[in-house]
Amino acid sequence: MTAFTAMLEKQAWLGNVPVKLLAGPVLILMILGMMILRLPPFMLDLLFTFNIALAVMVLLVSMFTQKPLDFAAFPAVLLFTTLLRLSLNVASTRVILMEGHQGGDSAGKVIQAFGEFLVGGNFAVGLVVFLILVIINFMVITKGAGRIAEVGARFMLDAMPGKQMAIDADLNAGLIGEDDARRRRSEVSQEADFYGSMDGASKFVRGDALAGLVIMGINIIGGLLIGMLQHDMSFGDAGRTYTLMTIGDGLVAQIPALVISTAAGVTVSRVVTDQDVGQQMISQLFVNPQVMILAAAVMGMLGLVPGMPNLVFLIFTALLGGMAWYLIHEKEKLLVKQAIPEQPATTQEAPEASWDDVQLVDTLGLEVGHRLIPLVDQRQQGELLGRIKSVRKKFAQDVGFLPPVVHIRDNLELGPNTYLVSLKDAEIGRSEVFPGRWLAIDPGQVSGKLEGTPTQDPAFGLPAVWIDSNQREHAQVYGYTVVDASTVVATHLNHLLHRHAAEMLGRAEVQNLLDKLSAEQKSLVEDVVPKLISLTAFQRLLQNLLAEEVPIRDLRTILDTLAEHAPQQQDLGELTALVRIALGRVIVQQWFPGEHELRVIGLDAQLEQILMQAMNGSGALEPGLAETLMQQAEKALTRQEAGGDPPVLVVQHSLRAVLARFLRRRLRHLVVLSQAEIPDDRLLRVTQFIGGK
Repeated sequence: MTAFTAMLEKQAWLGNVPVKLLAGPVLILMILGMMILRLPPFMLDLLFTFNIALAVMVLLVSMFTQKPLDFAAFPAVLLFTTLLRLSLNVASTRVILMEGHQGGDSAGKVIQAFGEFLVGGNFAVGLVVFLILVIINFMVITKGAGRIAEVGARFMLDAMPGKQMAIDADLNAGLIGEDDARRRRSEVSQEADFYGSMDGASKFVRGDALAGLVIMGINIIGGLLIGMLQHDMSFGDAGRTYTLMTIGDGLVAQIPALVISTAAGVTVSRVVTDQDVGQQMISQLFVNPQVMILAAAVMGMLGLVPGMPNLVFLIFTALLGGMAWYLIHEKEKLLVKQAIPEQPATTQEAPEASWDDVQLVDTLGLEVGHRLIPLVDQRQQGELLGRIKSVRKKFAQDVGFLPPVVHIRDNLELGPNTYLVSLKDAEIGRSEVFPGRWLAIDPGQVSGKLEGTPTQDPAFGLPAVWIDSNQREHAQVYGYTVVDASTVVATHLNHLLHRHAAEMLGRAEVQNLLDKLSAEQKSLVEDVVPKLISLTAFQRLLQNLLAEEVPIRDLRTILDTLAEHAPQQQDLGELTALVRIALGRVIVQQWFPGEHELRVIGLDAQLEQILMQAMNGSGALEPGLAETLMQQAEKALTRQEAGGDPPVLVVQHSLRAVLARFLRRRLRHLVVLSQAEIPDDRLLRVTQFIGGK
């Protein structure tokens, strides 16, 4: 009972299998059966006819496809058709050697027709035709198609990184969705696999041609021996009988092979357009009337030469001339249409400009030269994409908001080793890196020199040298900081993100911050924004903080401070100063982590008094005083950094905003704090003075 039930279940399962899923297994079983079982002549006729029909179908499909992936199964089809022809050769050889002595259609009517009708029953002519077909197939079509497939596979693999980057750029720009990007990546991978498979599959046809020669020789020799030794036939009768059958068998196999090889050449030699091969040939060959006129003139002159078949040449002259006249007539009609003034109805058909024509700029962009593509290509184990993700995540954790996505694309106008960072389509940083080499950065205390290409660290401007891998250990022993090309780009990008954080903070980012805080402190957010301060003003206040590298992570403290002071104070500058005081401990911790004593730069008392008077008077610095102040600030900053202390200047609260705005024009890395921002539990020690003697 159990066995019967299992049989019923199996039959039910087979009944649900689509017929197309059984086509492959049935074909394989048929091929194996032809190699093992003895087939009657009628079955051979059916299979040879099927082989010819299949070859014609494959050729037509290859002609009407518009791109290679439309016939992605062609390598597998090439394998199966080759096996089918070889199995037919085996089956027909068995029948020819066993029944060939009877002559006539003993091996099937198809073989008889190809052996007698197509070559007129002359085995010498048939042998020559067979050899010519083999040479055409083996030396011309198959060899050319294989070479095209090989070169196509190589160029396809070389182009894959650029195509993948274009897909990623479109995805990051929002031009396509995840599904489209996934489909396009799959198509790129399938194209590479297709050309690689075609490169190998072309060897099947070359091997088939050689096998046809060998099988023909074996059949002729075997037929002669069998006919003379087993059936008492004379040498001439045996040669004529078995040779004609063998040549018919070879021709009926080689003609489909030639058709399949032609289909392979058509498939790999096409240029991908929205037209099939026939449309491409007609639209490009028969489009220029000048070509038709010149061709007609040449054929006409040849037709007038005595002894030439004048009628044939003159017929083609007339055909080419008529085609030229037709093309000229069509062009004249087109010019007349273009010369007619456009009617209002025609103007309505012209596409109007729309918002789809407006291309929004990328907030953050990274453009790379062609030698840097491996750094951003995941298929080549490029590390830069992962580094950029880490930089954005670390920036969000340190500064307090998520920076925009970095849109990466290649730019052939850049140098091969150059990269460019842009913010809102404007360049903010550029440098060169060399994949495979290491950047040895001099932090100021190195014990030796290195051979390499001198340069500067793009992030901080420190002297550096590009060195080879074999010098890496020596550089580390000498005290250099050694980093690879991906780290250089990521570090530079991180530095630029912090430097331009205020420009990256938009209304959308501010609203996202408020929404995130609303999940915990909804009443606080609603009481401050927009009741006390508008969203735009709040954005400007946060940008003021970011412009001086003050993190905005503590959004609750910022809103608490605004809730306290915004009702009485509407000036954004004063509100920013009050928020800085509230964030004073965070600001100090940023520059003096874990230090109780703060070693800072201070103002000379006399200079401080002069500046206070200038601020209380005209509110601006005199040119001479401003230049002196800048020069002395540069000297004090140099001494401060030489001593290993942070570049921090502490001044009175009323001077902080003015001096910070003034000094950062030339000393961007100088930090200006007010005394009110210093926590009471920290000890302030002035190590350098501006204005002192």
